Amino acid sequence: MKKRAVSFCMAAFMAVGMLSGCSSQTGAGNTTAESAAAPSTTASITADASGNQQKTAITFWHSMGGVNGEAIDALVEKFNKENTSGITVEAQYQGSYDDAINKLKSAQIGNMGADLVQIYDIGTRFMIDSGWVVPMQQLIDADKWDISQVEPNIAAYYTVNKTLYSMPFNSSTPILYYNKDLFKKAGITEVPDSLPGIERIGDDLLNKGGAGEVISLGIYGWFFEQFTCKQQANYADNGNGRDGAATAVDFDKNGAGVKTLTAWKELSDKGYAPNVGRGGDAGLADFSSGKSAMTLGSTASLKQILNDVNGKFEVGTAYFPKVSDDDKGGVSIGGGSLWALNNNDAARQKAVWEFVKFLVSPESQAYWNSQTGYFPITTAAHEEPVFKDNIAKYPQFQTAIDQLHDSTPQSAGALLSVFPEARQTVETEIENMINNNGTPEDAVSKMAERINKSIADYNLLNK
Repeated sequence: MKKRAVSFCMAAFMAVGMLSGCSSQTGAGNTTAESAAAPSTTASITADASGNQQKTAITFWHSMGGVNGEAIDALVEKFNKENTSGITVEAQYQGSYDDAINKLKSAQIGNMGADLVQIYDIGTRFMIDSGWVVPMQQLIDADKWDISQVEPNIAAYYTVNKTLYSMPFNSSTPILYYNKDLFKKAGITEVPDSLPGIERIGDDLLNKGGAGEVISLGIYGWFFEQFTCKQQANYADNGNGRDGAATAVDFDKNGAGVKTLTAWKELSDKGYAPNVGRGGDAGLADFSSGKSAMTLGSTASLKQILNDVNGKFEVGTAYFPKVSDDDKGGVSIGGGSLWALNNNDAARQKAVWEFVKFLVSPESQAYWNSQTGYFPITTAAHEEPVFKDNIAKYPQFQTAIDQLHDSTPQSAGALLSVFPEARQTVETEIENMINNNGTPEDAVSKMAERINKSIADYNLLNK
């Protein structure tokens, strides 16, 4: 990537502080830590010609605060204590995902300041274009590591042209949360699986159930993307930016955008989905207080919601709703992944791979899931006692697992060089439509015009 292109894209990243596809960009305060022992690890011993063990230090940048950060620290401490390869990992909290990428911008190629970095899902195309990384696939192939260990519908997001560029780590999907007590009081026995379905039970929830709101639906770009996936439609051209760099959005031409906003606006106009603000967390407070009967949120918000509800009512979970009753698409994952940076140091690169293998081991992933609520990205983690105990304690999380398995790689979602800016644009136009009674057609047209200009500017600088 040309330096001026990096500067342009980084300016876009700095201009907008976007939430990732989880309940908090920094991961702060999402859960209450459960007592579980961090997993153990073993690794092969490296030695020099004289037989003395070599020691390698690597730096890991992450954006997990609060209890999620504590879980990372526990994993790092365990790895440092138990690995037999003389590897020491220094974990450094960087603040938001944007902060981490901005810090990379100021580094020198080959001396990036970090060896492994956690980047949010919407930074994927930028990282691929940057030229800063060693594709994770390269490390996987060199070690003949079995990639089928990774959940295929999670790996699909970070795979381009059959190359896994980064290792999934903190992955989540959005689901529907609902108040079982209000549903029972309203006499509703089936949870709606579409936006029209939510509309059909709106009056009963308000008049019979006593809900103050039918659904507290946060205005969030990630939700708009999920509604597009549900319609089996592309967000952007060139195969959702996977066959080649996207040159324009597609949701304005394939009808997905207008269909989504038409259904959204109908809920709003009928008073079922009032404006509760922007962002993935915007609707959680009204739901947890018992005001709204439903909300949409990340799977990683489950423990936070249960803690906030604190037994006031029974929390149910269901699949993320479709736009139309006959939609057949799945959902795309959000969250973040691990990127190996190219520092031209074979020993550190090998150490990075050993650490990554530890982080995605079944034992580590079961522990990570129990502490944070993120998916275990390794399928064998489901057999770990810690995971089984966590599912038994929080059966609502089984919905997230089932939804992930019922989805397909074709619903992986788009890769877009200017995604942070695009999400802000989408949110602004949805908010304007709701507040100013604008039309879905006008909102989608404005979204496309602004996002397409950003894409064109980016691509021009990357010729």
